[in-house]
Amino acid sequence: MTSLDFLNESFAFCLLEDWEEAARQMKTDTLFVMDKNESIKGVVMRECPEDLGSVGVCALEEIETRDAEWDRYEQWALANPQGQIVGWVKTAELYRHFFRIYKEKQANYSLELEAVFNTSYDMFYISDGKGITQRVSRSSERLYGYSPEDLVGKSIYDLERSGVFQPSITRLVLERNEKVQVIQSTRMGGRLMVMGTPVKDEHGNIVRVINFSRDITEEKRLQEELENARGLLEGYRQELRKWSQLTEQDGAFITKSEQIRQVVILAGKLAEVDSTVLILGESGVGKEVVASYIHNNSQRKEKPFIKINCSAIPEHLLESELFGYEKGAFTGATKEGKPGLFELANEGTLVLDEIGELPLSLQVKLLRVLQEHEFVRIGGTKPIKIDVRIIAATNRNLQEETRLGRFREDLYYRLNVVPVNIPPLRERTDDILPLLLFFKDKFNRKYKKTKTFSQEALECLQAYKWPGNVRELQNIVERLIVITDQNVIEVAHLPEIVHPVQHAHSRLSVTEIIPLKEAISMLENQLLTMARDKYKTTTKMAEVLKVDQSTISRKLGRIK
Repeated sequence: MTSLDFLNESFAFCLLEDWEEAARQMKTDTLFVMDKNESIKGVVMRECPEDLGSVGVCALEEIETRDAEWDRYEQWALANPQGQIVGWVKTAELYRHFFRIYKEKQANYSLELEAVFNTSYDMFYISDGKGITQRVSRSSERLYGYSPEDLVGKSIYDLERSGVFQPSITRLVLERNEKVQVIQSTRMGGRLMVMGTPVKDEHGNIVRVINFSRDITEEKRLQEELENARGLLEGYRQELRKWSQLTEQDGAFITKSEQIRQVVILAGKLAEVDSTVLILGESGVGKEVVASYIHNNSQRKEKPFIKINCSAIPEHLLESELFGYEKGAFTGATKEGKPGLFELANEGTLVLDEIGELPLSLQVKLLRVLQEHEFVRIGGTKPIKIDVRIIAATNRNLQEETRLGRFREDLYYRLNVVPVNIPPLRERTDDILPLLLFFKDKFNRKYKKTKTFSQEALECLQAYKWPGNVRELQNIVERLIVITDQNVIEVAHLPEIVHPVQHAHSRLSVTEIIPLKEAISMLENQLLTMARDKYKTTTKMAEVLKVDQSTISRKLGRIK
């Protein structure tokens, strides 16, 4: 209904001094009384011609928009945009008009809300202050597996107990008396993000709880897939970082061989724990490098990292170096005393290189440190607690040393928690060329040279057995870079020990044709017999024949 539908157009005008006479003769429903300036000063209604009442004036278009106190007047005169009165209306009729407009709008709002309520992909769930379901949108069938008709009138407490949803957001709102947002699980295996909002009366009591639910099941699955992808990507990044770090440690782990790759993987695992480690390998294979790698990638990396070569310090000094001493403990001791390496390495890592050279008397004290995590200084009586990770290294066969009584069996098993075997360079020939090129570039930079190897020289160096392993290779490359005059290092520049000709004059001779395997066995037996007669220990024999001590012991057992 528009404003013109209830507009009364039956009216007339008169001057203020003539209103009584005009009222007696009025033929219209209303008589507007004006002053000489044509301003309306009152109104006379035909049903009460003797009364001059008050009247309000407003523009016609203001009826729908004006925020006015309509009840100030019983009648309102309505003017067009030019200010001319075009009609009038009683205030009661105006209110009836407003109420009809309100009802029409409310009906439209209800239709719109109903459409939104039942067509929304998300779900609306309305309960009263006691948790009884009042209204539910149609999406409940998809999210809960129940139609609105199945849910209306049901208690949310019963629905929660029966597992339709868990938890009940309405229950949480009623318990906490505030807005709640929680992830809800459904019987159908879905996950919903639910916002529960309380509606309160003037006394602060909850009369309604309105829940708005959004299905995040697919988002959760995508999130999990994304997290898995991120985890996989991070794993790849860590692997790439590990391998990129290998070339940043002054030649550490410059490798193409699978053997060293496995060593690196094992060292990475050991860096994550605090187990005692025993690194085995010939001299020069890089045992200290592996020890440094484990420490630098462990949680102790910011703490002390101390290395000691057990064979480089005389026995009578080694104990004081390791365990320290109190003041006046012996002749020559300082007045203040001295902490040992175990104390200095507290919370860090202590590397005991050449552990096989440790005297038996000190092996007992080391065993106590490993078992009790404490020791007593020389000349002291008070045990000192420490937290030190021990990494031991040796080029000896500790099992053989244990069998011969030169190494304590109980200490061997304490140290041999996780053994790391580093193969000699001759058993991983794939690493020779990368190492040669790495050290060539390193020493070229150091000495500001531009030396290169000829192809023949590289082949010769790769054919060499490298009994001194990486340390020998590094030293030979440095020597060649320093002393070779030409920019290209040829075979003739190589040390005689590496030269492929091997000075062909041989002291061996063959007088008849025999099977090759038999000839090799005969030559091996002769060499072992000569070495046994000349050198009294298997350690010295192994050193001269350039093999492991265990190999000598095994092969001697076959000679009758």
